[in-house]
Amino acid sequence: MEPERPDNFSMPKPMNNPSEGPSPVGIMLNLDCLKFDGQLILGNLDLTLEHGRITCLLGPSGVGKSSILKILAGFIPLPGESRITVSDSGSLAGRLSYMDQQDLLLPWATVLDNLLIGGRLRGKTPDIDRARALLDHVGLADRQDALPATLSGGMRQRVALARTLMEGAPIVLMDEPFSALDAITKFRLQDLAAEMLTGKTVLLITHDPLEALRLGHNIHVLSGNPATLSPPLIPEGRIPRDPTDDVLKHHYSNIMARLADSGQQP
Repeated sequence: MEPERPDNFSMPKPMNNPSEGPSPVGIMLNLDCLKFDGQLILGNLDLTLEHGRITCLLGPSGVGKSSILKILAGFIPLPGESRITVSDSGSLAGRLSYMDQQDLLLPWATVLDNLLIGGRLRGKTPDIDRARALLDHVGLADRQDALPATLSGGMRQRVALARTLMEGAPIVLMDEPFSALDAITKFRLQDLAAEMLTGKTVLLITHDPLEALRLGHNIHVLSGNPATLSPPLIPEGRIPRDPTDDVLKHHYSNIMARLADSGQQP
């Protein structure tokens, strides 16, 4: 397979309330422990997702980052005496949307239909106008009738981002959504995500310290064996942050030091 070429696109026109929907909610995960095949993967940890903010969970591959996300998403049952607390005392059912490292687009469906299929599967009348507005916002209004195979990797991830927001959920879980992209496309998608996720409660899983520093309001490092969670790092400045900022360089050094202390690298 040829390496992904940079996805050349301009930032789209502003859209009124691109992430409009239910009011954001906060989440607290109190994890007792997590074992696979008898091996302790995650120790006791507490993770808080503040409402309307992006929380980044940073750590090396295989440390358990995605397991935490899957617990929140309900893909892995809550182990032991673990619990999830929602700030408004409600349920998470129907309030989560998920964006994977793979775009997971249906290859036989057009770009527009990929945005509409979630609602259709739930028996809802599709909001075609909203879907088209989201595609316009991610700069793909002219590709709504295209099939995924005709799109670049960056375009496909923009479709996936629009589809995630199409759900209108107040909580967004993102599992290394930009890790397979080239550096230029990744940078542009980070800018776009920062804009479109405004007001959402977001958990972003990443192994890239710079991505965490650009996008995270709160950043936790997950490291060790079994893995434990660091206190939150809270960088200054509005996201997406400038990676050349001296303060970010200082934070970057701190993050790398934490990973080095555990004998792990991202």
